[in-house]
Amino acid sequence: MKNGISLGTVKMQKLTSNYRLSEKLNIIRAGVLGANDGIISVAGIVLGVAGANQGQMALLIAGLSGMFAGAFSMAGGEYVSVSTQRDTQKTMTRLQETTLNEHREEETDRLTQKYINEGLSPELASQCSKELMKSHGLETTLRSKYNIELHHYFNPWHAAICSFFSFICGAVLPLISITLIPDPYKIVGTMFAMILALMGTGYISSKLGHNNSLKFIIRNVITGSLTMLITYLIGGTLG
Repeated sequence: MKNGISLGTVKMQKLTSNYRLSEKLNIIRAGVLGANDGIISVAGIVLGVAGANQGQMALLIAGLSGMFAGAFSMAGGEYVSVSTQRDTQKTMTRLQETTLNEHREEETDRLTQKYINEGLSPELASQCSKELMKSHGLETTLRSKYNIELHHYFNPWHAAICSFFSFICGAVLPLISITLIPDPYKIVGTMFAMILALMGTGYISSKLGHNNSLKFIIRNVITGSLTMLITYLIGGTLG
């Protein structure tokens, strides 16, 4: 019994750790996406205005307007998205509570089979699952089936605030570049600075997702470069 309880405790701690890591990664993901969008969006805006041969004040106003509009948009989008996730988690919690009340034995057997599949002997798996179901039934099954931590749901405000400020941090880069770089090099210099920044956010995104870094960097740079080029050409054509 002691071994079963100890193993059960270790499993609960591992699942809790995985869930909290997932929540942290979700916030970091929102931050990286916010910074990336800030770079591309505001770079596109200021280069479009620059392409129309507008003055420095027009560039500054357009950049600042795009920065705050984009930041609020990103924050609102993340809030709605994570709120939906949070509502889904709460709904699954209620459904699982009903399932436990009506089919407790089946849920215990399912948990036992899960532990057997993970390498435990049938006897130890049965002992472990019964002990966990006795004291932490809802908590254990939520973690096991849905990776949901009871009463610890995703916080939409965390993702929204992170997106808001990360978008501004990303947007500041093209705004500073287009403002401070001298006229003969303003366009090329801003594009070059943004490409370097997009390489950085692409690299971070790839590491968070454990994906191929070069692929993410190339895709990010191409997307951002096309955005900047198209908006610059539109501004030059219509300006």
